[in-house]
Amino acid sequence: MDSQDLIPVQLLCKRYNVPVSFINTLQEFQLIEIIIEKNDFYIRTTQIKDVEKMMRLHYDLDINLEGIDAISNLLKQVESLKQEITNLHNRLRFYEDL
Repeated sequence: MDSQDLIPVQLLCKRYNVPVSFINTLQEFQLIEIIIEKNDFYIRTTQIKDVEKMMRLHYDLDINLEGIDAISNLLKQVESLKQEITNLHNRLRFYEDL
């Protein structure tokens, strides 16, 4: 894996002023994936946006981690349904053009 696609958890926590335990808890809830390389912990840079969103939910809106887990699952379902609607729209257009 390319190390440029990873960011150290310690650096992320220092940058956003959050405890490492918060990131570990997100991983326990399977909301993010922590990668271990050479005894250091990393997350993918593609997950930073999700981590920022979860930090805002937890620290700014005071939503507990169980709530964040539920919100995350619902947002994934909504995104999946949007994709399915787009696919069905495309198929419908195909048959309308025949």
